Amino acid sequence: MNSQTPFAQALLNPELACPGGLKTWNGSDPEVRFAVYRNNVTVSLIDALADTFPIVQELVGVEFFRAMARVFVQASPPRSRIMAYYGGSFADFVESFPPAMSVPYLADVARLEMGRVMACHAADVPPVPPEALQVALSDPQGLMSLRLLLHPSVHVIASRFAVFSLWAAHQGALCISSVDLAAAQTALVFRNELDVDTVELPAGAGQFVKSLQLGETLAGAASTASSGDHEFDLVNTIAMLIRLQLITDITTVRQPS
Repeated sequence: MNSQTPFAQALLNPELACPGGLKTWNGSDPEVRFAVYRNNVTVSLIDALADTFPIVQELVGVEFFRAMARVFVQASPPRSRIMAYYGGSFADFVESFPPAMSVPYLADVARLEMGRVMACHAADVPPVPPEALQVALSDPQGLMSLRLLLHPSVHVIASRFAVFSLWAAHQGALCISSVDLAAAQTALVFRNELDVDTVELPAGAGQFVKSLQLGETLAGAASTASSGDHEFDLVNTIAMLIRLQLITDITTVRQPS
């Protein structure tokens, strides 16, 4: 949707007048018909956000969520016809939305939910064959200069709050009363064949994965992870990535001669 055209601007901004030049097939008032169409479009976009962020809606209630989503829709109309990705900036909006600041973990829950949507629609890339992994990881001299490419569905959400436990509680896996909201957690989202999975990671492992996604070598990613988490376990983290079949390519960074 091109938000720069007068029609699109008026469509999502109720303060703007009906665009001029509109006609109806039966001669009825175009302003009335446009108002109905405007409302239907807005409601449809709010419904799309509710489908993407069901836990966010549960946490704040339907009335608050839909009011917040309406403000977002008016400020951030779709830029693509692919509605599955609509709401990519919703978490950032929630984080800066004054009425939602009393629920400080809400934006990270939105990031987790959007990560699951993105993981669902990510490209399907096969993992590195086990024998290739074995050869690459068994070379002590070249090990730390390796660069691991991870599956496109991988998303890491590092939060100051118990974002994974909140998500798990809303899946029925935990009792919500047992969740310590102030406990920092890191969640790993990825797709396993056709199913999207979400697991909790140690903070260092989450930083390691994010560093790999930024193109760092094994050595660089491990150093970054260790500096932020002294309990970071490189061997167990690599084993986890192998077990979940999230490594899709291995390259070796040439060292300067």
